[in-house]
Amino acid sequence: MNFQIDVSSSLPQKASEPHPSPPERGPDVADLLRQILEVQREQLAYQRAAAAAHDMAARWRAYLSRWSDEFPYLSDGCKKAMPHLERVYGQMITDLAEKVNDDDEGLDSDFAVQEFLDKYGMRLAQLGTILNLVAPLAEAGNTAEVD
Repeated sequence: MNFQIDVSSSLPQKASEPHPSPPERGPDVADLLRQILEVQREQLAYQRAAAAAHDMAARWRAYLSRWSDEFPYLSDGCKKAMPHLERVYGQMITDLAEKVNDDDEGLDSDFAVQEFLDKYGMRLAQLGTILNLVAPLAEAGNTAEVD
């Protein structure tokens, strides 16, 4: 936005004195706007490239297409396994919550904490990792079929 502020003296001007003309806008303003537009287009191209580089679904689709001859049913197998893995994960979280809520003494001692972690920690962490590996493969297969 351009604003023109005219600061004139408080003394009345003589009628013979001309008012100063506003500065003219030359071709440099249009050139500057073109340059700004070009920079914005470049930034948009960079952002699109960055988004494509971080598109994990595209990476998994590429993985499935590269190995489609050797593992043709990988995505389908992952899709079938997901409900079972999710059910087991949900049940383990439910058991963990019941254990914490039912235990009156809680996790007050180092022994109780260690026992709790031995029972739930590693299994939940490993199952969570498995879910994080299987789910994108199942989803990538869904999107590959739609495309």
